Amino acid sequence: MRRWCALLLAASVALAPGLPASAQQAMINAGAWSAYKAKFLDPTGRIVDNGNGNISHSEGQGYGLLLAYLAANPADFEQIWYFTRTELLLRDDGLAVWKWDPNVKPHVADTNNATDGDMLIAYALALAGTAWKREDYILAASRMAQALLAETVGSSQGRTLLMPGTEGFTGSDRGDGPVVNPSYWIYEAIPVMSALAPSDAWKKLSDDGVELLKTMQFGPRKLPAEWVSLRDKPRPAEGFDAEFSYNAIRIPLYLARGGITDKALLMRLQKGMSQDGVPAIIDLTTGRPKTVLSDPGYRIVNDVVACVVDGTRLPGSALQFAPALYYPSTLQLLGLAYIGEKHPECL
Repeated sequence: MRRWCALLLAASVALAPGLPASAQQAMINAGAWSAYKAKFLDPTGRIVDNGNGNISHSEGQGYGLLLAYLAANPADFEQIWYFTRTELLLRDDGLAVWKWDPNVKPHVADTNNATDGDMLIAYALALAGTAWKREDYILAASRMAQALLAETVGSSQGRTLLMPGTEGFTGSDRGDGPVVNPSYWIYEAIPVMSALAPSDAWKKLSDDGVELLKTMQFGPRKLPAEWVSLRDKPRPAEGFDAEFSYNAIRIPLYLARGGITDKALLMRLQKGMSQDGVPAIIDLTTGRPKTVLSDPGYRIVNDVVACVVDGTRLPGSALQFAPALYYPSTLQLLGLAYIGEKHPECL
């Protein structure tokens, strides 16, 4: 059974966009990865979100695993995976708790999951397991993918949806449910989830995610909200600020990395989320920017879109990696890895 699983995954993922079929080539240079881990990787293996009280979360662990894989660094990958499996994989269903707080004891107070974090972890494990011939990684990825399919992939009004967590977002949980976060669709990972836990639902999940984005045109700037109610037609969810915010900034990057290069969609998002060419937090009701996000890690999302849409070269500032905050630094490395692999003409 284990050998069959490994062979099946190796054969399947080689066909998916951006996945290795043979020897791995580092997509993140050693200097950039060293700077990232010096800033954000604790010796215990946890990725520290220094913009959020120095907590760790499943998203950060998933990003850390993916970046360690892209840097072709198995030792750092194993270090991050050790913390992830011992400190976050505490639930009975095979998914990770979403938050680990060094400032409180016990460090885990909320055992709900964050589905994007789980998908990132499973995706990175599958990539590393395939490239480095680690059957244990592949089996762990398969268990998480099966749990994601069983616990977080749902349907409503003919759409296949990715629920942000197992608790709190369905129609049974809240009056305007189901509620989704469009930035949780990690398009590049979905074909790998399908290889790990075969189901037609994965393809429909990806297709419906893109179609939903096309309908999520809220306010003067025609942007998706961070949290969206799908009880009737899509609208900003109750109890959340009606804004295009930090999570949503990564949507165009996720689309590009997933091979979804719909120019009209990408350009609408780029135009709507920018103030004088710089990404910003946008009040969807008024269309006014709340906070301009000038860090190169945020700006690289627009740079990636410009490269994909019309071949514009990345500015020099995008190529200079000087990590300050965890989240934009992560986006910058993901953007650089994508451009280096898929669009080297933009460097």
